[in-house]
Amino acid sequence: MRRGRKPYAQPGSLATTSLKALPRCPSHLNDVAYKEWRRLATPLHEAGILTLADRSVLAAYCQAYARWVEAEEKLAETPSLLKTPSGYVQQSPWLAVANKQMELMGRFMAELGLTPAARSRLGLESAPNADPITKIELVTVFPGDRSDQDQKPGVIRIDEDSARL
Repeated sequence: MRRGRKPYAQPGSLATTSLKALPRCPSHLNDVAYKEWRRLATPLHEAGILTLADRSVLAAYCQAYARWVEAEEKLAETPSLLKTPSGYVQQSPWLAVANKQMELMGRFMAELGLTPAARSRLGLESAPNADPITKIELVTVFPGDRSDQDQKPGVIRIDEDSARL
């Protein structure tokens, strides 16, 4: 049996509506999640990835990140294996929380284009806020040559003297 066509978002729909302004951070996020929101929202917005429909996905990622940080802090204070009152050794509950939050974060990162594989599927060449240098030219400059005056934007020219190792 054949599968149907993969659905694509229609232009102007909620999934393709780019945001003109940076979306506000949801008020229910704690301080750690808020800092993660501030770290990611601007580059995602500038790359055109963050749409109106993605606000809740980014908020969920930030909350999972905050819970993961909390669990890792607790794991640093306590052992990862605990002995129960009956004498059995069991895994720390904080380890289970940390592992689950990392799993969730990975899913959300893929949805937001924050992994190399997800960026290739989205058609992005590099991570958001990539370095603007597009080309490096190695040139030989002869005495009296002023070829370095025709510098092009986005190109770094390295002459023979500065290329010495």
